[in-house]
Amino acid sequence: MKKAIRYLTYDVMDEQHAWDEHTRSIVRDRLQTTGDYQFLTTMEAEILRAWCCLLVDDHRPEMIQYVLDHIDQSLTKGLESERKPGVPSAPVLVRSGLKALDDACQAVHTDRFFHLDTEQKKLLMTEICAGEATPHEVWKGVPQKEFFKKLLTLSIEAYYSHPKVWSEIGYGGPAYPRGYVRMERLDPWEPKEDVRKDEA
Repeated sequence: MKKAIRYLTYDVMDEQHAWDEHTRSIVRDRLQTTGDYQFLTTMEAEILRAWCCLLVDDHRPEMIQYVLDHIDQSLTKGLESERKPGVPSAPVLVRSGLKALDDACQAVHTDRFFHLDTEQKKLLMTEICAGEATPHEVWKGVPQKEFFKKLLTLSIEAYYSHPKVWSEIGYGGPAYPRGYVRMERLDPWEPKEDVRKDEA
């Protein structure tokens, strides 16, 4: 598959001199990954690794590890701004969902999710998104759609907060304290688009 690389030489970290120290520290920390999980078990993390690679369409180890670290930290804190009535808390939802996912793979494919081929993984993810994954007894008590949405939310908020992704999509990073000055054209520090095709 061909992927458009729109900003060939832009690196948002080249602009860090314009950020305040607190912001600079936060963004720099996002370039480091640990894999030291507090909530996730090793098995859960590997299932999520295979899941998130497809969800964000990126297989770079450092990017996916950052997403996993974020998910682990979020579930460890257990903080949620809102939750539908009857839906378990995020830690309970994700843990029970990952167990159901593993049990379903074992029942249907006699294998782990991360061992399935790409099309099998995508099909199962699509079924979970629609709330139609089987066997039904395995998923009893796990709201599939909410499980999918929670993993989607956690993955996307992590992925698109990473400086490498900012650079790739042409996001100039935090505007504070310099701010945006021009309305009709780019500020001098914003990236200029330069498109080529690259192998995904």
